[in-house]
Amino acid sequence: MTPKHHDERWTPGQVKQLEQLAEQNTPTRVIGLKLGRTEDAIYSKAQAEEISLKPTNQRPYNRRK
Repeated sequence: MTPKHHDERWTPGQVKQLEQLAEQNTPTRVIGLKLGRTEDAIYSKAQAEEISLKPTNQRPYNRRK
């Protein structure tokens, strides 16, 4: 199945939406569905724009208090 925006350039609005969804810890697959892009496209654009897709509100593994 081809995503809705396959082979289309990213608009500034889509990049901003990607940033917002990443800040909200939205899973990559869900971001792809919302933007009509593949997970690979999400990872590639996030890397190109220096947007972190890592969850920010989770404790690191193996760290006990």
